Amino acid sequence: MATDFSRRRFLQYSGASAIGAIATTLTSQDVAQAMIERPLELGTSILVTVTLYGGNDGLNTVVPYEDPIYVSSRPGISLTPSQVLPIGNGLGLNGSMTAMKSLWDANKLAIVLGVGYPQPNLSHFSSMAIWQSASPIEPVNSGWIGRWLDYQPRDPMRAIGIGSVLTPLLAGDLRVGSMLPPGGFMLPSGTLAAQAKQLGQVAQNDPALVIDAGTAVTDLFALANTISPLLTTIANSNNVLANQLGVVSSLINANVPTRVWSVTLGGFDTHADEVGQQSTLLGQVSDAVAGFLGQLSAQRVDDVVVMVYSEFGRRVAANASKGTDHGTAAPVFVAGNRVVGGFYGEQPSLSQLVSGDLAVTTDFRDIYAAVLEDVLEADPMQVMSGWPTKVNLIKP
Repeated sequence: MATDFSRRRFLQYSGASAIGAIATTLTSQDVAQAMIERPLELGTSILVTVTLYGGNDGLNTVVPYEDPIYVSSRPGISLTPSQVLPIGNGLGLNGSMTAMKSLWDANKLAIVLGVGYPQPNLSHFSSMAIWQSASPIEPVNSGWIGRWLDYQPRDPMRAIGIGSVLTPLLAGDLRVGSMLPPGGFMLPSGTLAAQAKQLGQVAQNDPALVIDAGTAVTDLFALANTISPLLTTIANSNNVLANQLGVVSSLINANVPTRVWSVTLGGFDTHADEVGQQSTLLGQVSDAVAGFLGQLSAQRVDDVVVMVYSEFGRRVAANASKGTDHGTAAPVFVAGNRVVGGFYGEQPSLSQLVSGDLAVTTDFRDIYAAVLEDVLEADPMQVMSGWPTKVNLIKP
């Protein structure tokens, strides 16, 4: 049966489609100018956010392996000294994180300890919404990068997520980031493509929403035709995160005028048999982040800062399934040549728990403030409702 396209039908379905996710941000003129006429100027700072979905266990990531309470609280899942990479202060990285240990040794990795927010929420959905909105107390419908976009000139290339679904992180009140599938856009061809492109033919007297919808179709084809060739050279591997970051490094090296990139990795909800599963995932994160920084050109590598976070940590005590349940504070990693490596914040005490959970010693908004001010040249108080403090971990 032939597919019947119409502008009305497009408007009905755009909210659930890739086109709809881009509709508020892309124009053909934006894309053409972005890729041809205005490559990102060398020396312009770039932020890459890495979101670990599921709640990564911070205690088996940055491991207090010398603390007897850690060992006694986690029979069967505590890591021994031979399973960690010592980094000082009685702490060690999970033994699978050899590549990130090299970044630590090169003073290019900051580890912010005990990160969370007041009155932690142990729901995956709610806690991730808090992290991505940067609003722990009052629910808001925008992401913190989206609100940064709200203060920027309209540009579809300014913030891009790798994937098929728009992350709330990139959704502002006025601006929305773009999403890019790792393998490029799969667009219709032949008659179907011709019909779709006809939707982009708008008249001056069309309603504003119809014009936006039609323009979005034209934008999508323009973006795909420009970017997709750059993605065909990315080698696929079993490391999903490395594949995403490979796309990002390729486009950064091509001077795409994007200031914020968002990539993700899931699987960190380790309620059972944690040690092997988490170590494998952390090895992938470590290899992907260090590999990404190594793929950046000499002209670009100093411009890029990577931030790795999850929605919460895990409980101190192991459960009966050799895993851990939802907890609170966990470390955040910030990496790059501009990062002042070392520890920041305070490692939560294992002897002074809050209802069985780690106390939060660093508010995540202090890290966001640092990247907003020192990477994106923005006012954190404007983006995060007057938040006044930050962690000084990025060189000017």
